[in-house]
Amino acid sequence: MAFAHGGRLVARALKRHGTSHLFTLCGGHIQAIYDGCLDEGIRVVDVRHEQTAGHAADGWARMTGKPGVCAVTAGPGVTDVVTAVANAQRAQVPMICIGGAGPKAYSDMGSLQDMDHVSLMRSITKWSVQVPETRRLAEYVDAAFRVAQSNVPGPVFLEMPLDILMNGGDDAEMPATAPLDAPPRPGPDARAIAQAAALLRGAKRPALLVGAQVRWSPVREELASILERFGAPVYLNGMARGALPHGHPLLFSRSRRFALQQADVVVVLGTPFDFRVDYGRTPTWNPDAKIVQVDLDASELGRNRRIDVAVHSDSGLALGALAEELGGTLSFPEWVKTVRADEDKRRAKMEAEIGSDASPPNPLRVCAELGKRLGPNDVVIGDGGDFVATAAYVLKMQWPQIWMDPGPLGTLGVGPGYAMAAKLARPEANVVLVYGDGSFGLHALEFEALARQDIPVVAVIGNDAGWTQIRRGQVDIYGEPRAVATALDYTRYDKVVEACGGRGFWVDTVEALGPALDEAFACKKPACVNVKIAKSDFRKGAISV
Repeated sequence: MAFAHGGRLVARALKRHGTSHLFTLCGGHIQAIYDGCLDEGIRVVDVRHEQTAGHAADGWARMTGKPGVCAVTAGPGVTDVVTAVANAQRAQVPMICIGGAGPKAYSDMGSLQDMDHVSLMRSITKWSVQVPETRRLAEYVDAAFRVAQSNVPGPVFLEMPLDILMNGGDDAEMPATAPLDAPPRPGPDARAIAQAAALLRGAKRPALLVGAQVRWSPVREELASILERFGAPVYLNGMARGALPHGHPLLFSRSRRFALQQADVVVVLGTPFDFRVDYGRTPTWNPDAKIVQVDLDASELGRNRRIDVAVHSDSGLALGALAEELGGTLSFPEWVKTVRADEDKRRAKMEAEIGSDASPPNPLRVCAELGKRLGPNDVVIGDGGDFVATAAYVLKMQWPQIWMDPGPLGTLGVGPGYAMAAKLARPEANVVLVYGDGSFGLHALEFEALARQDIPVVAVIGNDAGWTQIRRGQVDIYGEPRAVATALDYTRYDKVVEACGGRGFWVDTVEALGPALDEAFACKKPACVNVKIAKSDFRKGAISV
């Protein structure tokens, strides 16, 4: 116990919660925190835009299961991080955002970058608050971690005025809060589990949809063995991707609409009835299907459609309880065979494009070549529209591999922050950033930060010279002459990465694709494989709103 300035008190509190990296863009209001981090052995990782610092904190949480932390300066520093915080809120990811502020003594007097950050952040966080005095800094950090991880995970904003951080205090006098061993997770109501089990016992065509909330489950690692006991088709989305091995007989992806149109019982775990599943409505869903919905957020249960059993619970705990209630292993061989036939038929349509030797390379071929080079511990980050959606179907992920994408807010520009966090959290892994050419332009200069701080990641750009996910529908509705603001050029983004201190590779033939990927993986620098891709109808008809 010792006397220290506020910035060090913050760093000590962060250290107690296991924080090893602080993501930031420098500002005078928060520099005391940097000083404290140096004393406490926390690595300060700087970026070129505050939005990236926020995405890195989000990405750290997805990688480690513990909240990531970013610090941004007052005024425009806070406004710049808003998008990242909003993305974490919609994706239900725990993170801590520390915002600087002018001295409390000069509040409302017009100090530099003075504004009401707390009100600004309130609608996109679980808790937005100003720390009132130096001696309570550690208490508020403890509370921020507790709130971020409890119930439905999400972001917390802590405003720390300059004088609060510069003043000193004795940590022996601090309030006696402390980190929890693990965030509490609600278990299911036994009556709801009994009702769900009864529906499954009477089912002939059940299906399971497993969403991103399983990432935070205390039984996450046991999920594969639990899911096997249901004997039904399983569909995974978001951070649940990889929960079953890619060759598992119960894992499906391309046949989801087919299955939902015919299923008589569907168990929906930790994912909302939102645009990704057509809001739970016909014709995507069988109108007569019985629905069991499990969610950490009780207010989400029954939103957008009628359900038959509502289970307020952690998804993993609910699945385990349901498996125990059922007793043995269920089996629906004819139903699984029917769904597999549809899955195989749809995948067969992909094979011609995956095997295409035409140049420029087909986007499915590019993703397949990338997939051949992924190791069992590697991380893939999707930052884009059409090309990323293609990769999501082609790449075969399974834990401990991790797939990360923005989630339902659809935020472009997440890539560099996620990649930075992923490589720092798992340094032995290859971290691959699957990019659209449009989204690369949002935060391209972060490759300077990656190169300067020796954080090697590999970016693979599907370059089709356009915001294709938007442009396709725009051309269909308004015609080619009126398709404005969606066309780009085949720009040499690889040279941008080279100028930032990384390696760049331009690919416009299928013969050059494999060697470029191999060299990018081997170079141990931030690298960009910029691939001019062919047009494809694989995503034709996909919605972008």
